[in-house]
Amino acid sequence: MWLKFAVMILGAYLLGSVPAAYLGVKWFKGQDIRKLGTGNVGSSNVARSTSKVLAVPIALFDMGKGALAVWIAHLAGLSAAQQLVVGFVTVVGHNWSVFIGFHGGKGMVTTLGIIAYISPLLAIIIVFISYLPAVIRQMAPGVAVALISLPFWSWFAWGWFESSRFGADARIAVTLFLSAAAVMGFAKRLIGARVELSKDVPNLQLLLNRLVFDRDISDRNAWIDRQTVKPT
Repeated sequence: MWLKFAVMILGAYLLGSVPAAYLGVKWFKGQDIRKLGTGNVGSSNVARSTSKVLAVPIALFDMGKGALAVWIAHLAGLSAAQQLVVGFVTVVGHNWSVFIGFHGGKGMVTTLGIIAYISPLLAIIIVFISYLPAVIRQMAPGVAVALISLPFWSWFAWGWFESSRFGADARIAVTLFLSAAAVMGFAKRLIGARVELSKDVPNLQLLLNRLVFDRDISDRNAWIDRQTVKPT
């Protein structure tokens, strides 16, 4: 069983590492997504920097690989906790892809795919929370709220979305997974050196900007439209 689990871990990392955003933009636009917009290797940067149409299949692929990894782990007979570890490793692969020098995205869409596998209803709730501020073109604060709320959904509202795949006995495992996903989501926002645009931003303001708005500076358009530069 442990050998099977180890193989699944490796497979999940490699599956998560498939950089759909990088490949899609490279194949269809002839450009490197890491050098466009925010430099993030994810569907949101593809939508803003190249094509909203191209971003759709990329998002579906990134979401699907998270759900697929957990489903395969389920078919392999792994426990609920092991299935969720496999899913988490898929997100790690997406965020730090071995195929593009350990660059990657933020992992939110891949995490959403795993959540959708656990409970479609919870996935809908998370999407609603995340997109609510989008009416003022500020989706990042909604994602931050969604991340904060993740650990609480499985513990306090389990009966609303209990899945046939993860029964009541798996509540702790699901809670730990959602907590780890939230921590990694915020960590991905925080890590990384300053870039030229933010070299004069005070440390506390930089921290708040990254936590709430997922960027270094207050000017959203300047941040989104910037070319990726080397850290200072």
